[in-house]
Parts: sequence; C-alpha cells; structure tokens
Amino acid sequence: QVQLVESGGGLVQPGGSLRLSCAASESIFSTYVMGWYRQTPGMQRDLVATITPRGRTNYADSVKGRFTISRDGAKNSVYLQMDSVKTEDTADYYCNAFRTMYGSTYNYWGQGTQVTVSS
Repeated sequence: QVQLVESGGGLVQPGGSLRLSCAASESIFSTYVMGWYRQTPGMQRDLVATITPRGRTNYADSVKGRFTISRDGAKNSVYLQMDSVKTEDTADYYCNAFRTMYGSTYNYWGQGTQVTVSS
C-alpha cells in the first residue's frame, strides 16, 4: 500500500507562487505515473498535471505555462510549482500515484492540501 502525504498548501495572493510537495512512502517513480489533481466543493476532481516514469509531463490547459510538476527520486517526492496563481486556482489539491500491471490497476491518493488564492 503506497502512502502519499501532501504539504505546502495555504493562502497566497493572486499573482503569487506556491509549491506543493507530495512524499511517497516508497520508491515508486520508476513504475507509477504521478499526478496532481484538484477539487472544489460540489465539483469533480480534475487533473492538473502528471509526470510519467520516463519524465514526460502533461498539464491541464488552464495551468499550462504557470504550473510545473517535477520529482526528486532521492526524496521520493513529487512537487507542483504554482506561479502566477489566480483566484480560480483555489481548491483542494491531491497527489496521485497510478499504474496498471497485468490487468490490475493500482491507484493511490493523498489526503489533500488546501490552496486558497485571495487578496
């Protein structure tokens, strides 16, 4: 059972920056797609960014050019650098680890960290 723990959320002003961190309980980056998702009350959880085992990244259109996903294998951590934030970036942010193997799906979530963008 992979455990994911997010940190780094908080209050930030529009136009500011914030970095979210996600620590995994074991070394999984070589086999799992890591991702950040976000959710607001009453809405579905939406993809923000992902990074594959080979390092390929993917971003939601709404955050392209502003957010950057990265990882540090030595620390078993994945990050989301959020720059030029907007009020619409306010949400709970969740770290995700996903893989499929031999027909089985492995999908893990962290507990979430809240980000509020407000002046």
